[in-house]
Amino acid sequence: MAYFAKLDSNSKVLRVLKVNNSEILNSQNQEDEEKGINYLRAITSSSSWKKTSYNTWGGKHYITDSVTGERTLSNDQSKAFRKNYAGIGYTYDENRNAFIPPKEFESWVLNETTCNWEPPVQAPNVLDPTDRNRYEWDESIQNWSVIGTLPED
Repeated sequence: MAYFAKLDSNSKVLRVLKVNNSEILNSQNQEDEEKGINYLRAITSSSSWKKTSYNTWGGKHYITDSVTGERTLSNDQSKAFRKNYAGIGYTYDENRNAFIPPKEFESWVLNETTCNWEPPVQAPNVLDPTDRNRYEWDESIQNWSVIGTLPED
């Protein structure tokens, strides 16, 4: 299976479609993006499509365990493709050859390595088991605010 993002004239992702391998494999049995795009052009009214990788996030390729659903870093990082799996509202950046998610907050900056937006202040360590607080970004103070606490175990 391969996934393709339909783009508008401003390179915004309008939808993402899954295409069967039978429609995208070339004579060497390898995925061929252009073959997939031609297939989608034939069955839709849109001519602007870009392939996207379901298993790529932040410039890294992951594998998903089919039983547990747990995602782990793939041993083959050559499969990382276009920085992020495209989603509706993402933008395809031709110069970076990357899908970039929508910017949630004006103060956040684009990480050029991951093509994800990051806050100007690092998030609290949510993996610290002693920290029971829940946080969210507060743009008015450009910092993290406590919005509640996790219940005791």
